[in-house]
Amino acid sequence: MTHRIILFRGMNTGGVRAPVAEQRAMAEEMGLKNPRTLAASGNLVVESGKATAALEADIEAAMERRFGLKIAAMVRTPEQWAKVIAANPFPAEATAQPSKVVAMVMKDGVKDGALDSCRALAEGGERVEAIDDVLWFWFPNGQGESAIFKKATPRMLGMGTGRNWNTVLKLAALAGVETTS
Repeated sequence: MTHRIILFRGMNTGGVRAPVAEQRAMAEEMGLKNPRTLAASGNLVVESGKATAALEADIEAAMERRFGLKIAAMVRTPEQWAKVIAANPFPAEATAQPSKVVAMVMKDGVKDGALDSCRALAEGGERVEAIDDVLWFWFPNGQGESAIFKKATPRMLGMGTGRNWNTVLKLAALAGVETTS
């Protein structure tokens, strides 16, 4: 058994809600151990021996059964999460303004052309990089003001979910991931 970090796409945004206590109860009913949530932000950490893809499918099915929600789940192991943290292409920005660095974890990888499309939308010093299955964003004026954030869609990028640097590190701590950040 090892920790698994589960990220839900669009949870508790845009009216999509599933109470965290009920998410934890669902995880326990699935046989997942020690379920923990991070705020009400669509993050669940559990202990499981299941393979990542199998756990993703099981979690998505359980969310639909229990809450009637078709929500994509992205599952990462502690080792995968440590690699995400180490790959941050904006370390100085993350130290200075962690809420303005966003890691968008993609379910099936970054869609071809997504990086170029995002760069074409970038304004006001915004930057974007693709590393492995993560799109990284630097939003110097905040995500809510970003032209990329306002115009980029799953059709353009692929299916993914973003977490700011603060949340990335909090999830690491919750899952016992060793970091140097």
